[in-house]
Amino acid sequence: MFEQLAAPFPADRVSWRVGSVSKDKTKAMALAYIDARDVMERLDAVCGPENWERRHPHVDKTTTCEIAIWIDGRGWVVKADGAGDTAVEAEKGSLSDSFKRAAVNWGVGRYLYDLASPWVEIDEYKRIKSSELPKLRALLSKDQAKGDAVKPAVAKGAEVPKPPTLAERASRLEAAMRAQKDADSLRKAYGLASGLCAELDLKDPELLAEIEKLYEELFNKLTATTAKPDLGIGADEIPY
Repeated sequence: MFEQLAAPFPADRVSWRVGSVSKDKTKAMALAYIDARDVMERLDAVCGPENWERRHPHVDKTTTCEIAIWIDGRGWVVKADGAGDTAVEAEKGSLSDSFKRAAVNWGVGRYLYDLASPWVEIDEYKRIKSSELPKLRALLSKDQAKGDAVKPAVAKGAEVPKPPTLAERASRLEAAMRAQKDADSLRKAYGLASGLCAELDLKDPELLAEIEKLYEELFNKLTATTAKPDLGIGADEIPY
């Protein structure tokens, strides 16, 4: 899956922006970037639309993005990154930038950081001149074949899988909790299970009681005690 996520994008999906500008303001470094929508499409294609999600918690003045991907046998795996406000549309820009940076942790677009950033001619509005675009596209051409090789999780024209039902989610959460080998990992898995129920507003007392009962049973088994574990896990401890 990681190789698919990290595969280069088709050259026509990569854009260029101006970086450092020369003293005479006639040239600038060209920096490659991709649009947030392309990141979404890559995650949909490789993981399936129902198997990834994003959140944007705030840490001080930094907007953080957490991208969680469901991996069978492990449950939700999260990777995160953050970004400050941008010069244009500050809040929207920070959400988009933090999302793209978090995606880089999953390999999406990471190869762009290894591309050369050539000096190109710019116009009086600090825009890259169109005459420079062929040179920039040439930098991407060698990666084109790799980008074309991405295999979508859902074939074009095929029916998009439906999101998992409540019963399926409960079964996955139970399997994730049972797979843990130590008390700390179990606590995190329990936090994920109870946190997901809260997020989805699943106010089913039987389901919540079942999760708590399973947690207590597995906790006592792993710790070889009969002590009742702490069921109060704060939102900041929920690993997703």
